[in-house]
Amino acid sequence: MEKREIPDIIVSRLPVYLRALRRMQAQNQQNTSSQELGEQVGISAAQIRKDLSQFGEFGKQGTGYNIVFLIGKLCEILRVEHVWNVALVGMGDMGHALARYQGFHDRGFRVAVVFDNDPAKVGMKVGEFEIQNTNEMVQAIREAGIKVAMVCVPASVAQAVTNQLVEAGVKAILNYAPISLSVPVGVKVQYLDPSIGLQRMTYYLD
Repeated sequence: MEKREIPDIIVSRLPVYLRALRRMQAQNQQNTSSQELGEQVGISAAQIRKDLSQFGEFGKQGTGYNIVFLIGKLCEILRVEHVWNVALVGMGDMGHALARYQGFHDRGFRVAVVFDNDPAKVGMKVGEFEIQNTNEMVQAIREAGIKVAMVCVPASVAQAVTNQLVEAGVKAILNYAPISLSVPVGVKVQYLDPSIGLQRMTYYLD
């Protein structure tokens, strides 16, 4: 599929639509409308139609969207029609939880290798994984051809870890560290900081 410049805010909504559609599919629902999908995700029907139209015409007037078809198209657009191997760096509480999380695989991802720089942790087992030393990270990720990584390290070392990941050929980084990262053009970073989400919510509290 030819890539066009699509606003990031639109791309960020596509996984939300995909999640809702998969819930509908699990309930054996065959079709949906932009109105129903909007009610599921809290986004207007007009916005959903506008977002999807950036990538093609997927619905039919009078019948709406075929759920299986639209799921396939969104997986293709998001490039999760196959499973991506992921490197996980930082085996603290968050890293342990992510390594054991069972929800990645059916959404297009699989944790393949885990790393930490603590000698006391290296060699330990976390679920099916043996923790590897970050000193071996660049070579291991290169050899495995991994392009996606999750960073769960303290802010003080997050940039150094990111530099290693870039050197290893990683192109997409999900960052849990509370710091903005500097990466070269062509490397995408997504930030997940629970405290920021909480601060957004408390603004609305009495």
